[in-house]
Amino acid sequence: MLPYKRSERVSVLIQSCLADIIRDIKELNPPLLTVSKVALSDDLLNCKIYYSVLGGADSIAVAKQILQTKQKQIRHQLAVRLNLRRTPDIMFCYDNTNENADKIFGILKTLENEQQSNAQ
Repeated sequence: MLPYKRSERVSVLIQSCLADIIRDIKELNPPLLTVSKVALSDDLLNCKIYYSVLGGADSIAVAKQILQTKQKQIRHQLAVRLNLRRTPDIMFCYDNTNENADKIFGILKTLENEQQSNAQ
């Protein structure tokens, strides 16, 4: 028996297929958009796709709009490439972990600078 669940294996497969599908979308700038995580329910019917975008708030808004309008086409392409009984319903969610990490590192850096200035 495999050491991890089927939903985890299928989510990895979906993530690799999505990379190819997103690369083919002409409206997007593929090097600036990455699929960071795919969360698939245990019954394989619902799928949350977390993505990140390099750039400012305008790039994020444009990517979100394009992904929402192309959602049905992306799901259809997944159905063609995957060999599943039923293709999961997909939902795109922006992944802001990079921004949160930058904020935390900034706070830690200011604390470190304050400690160094207090030590002198």
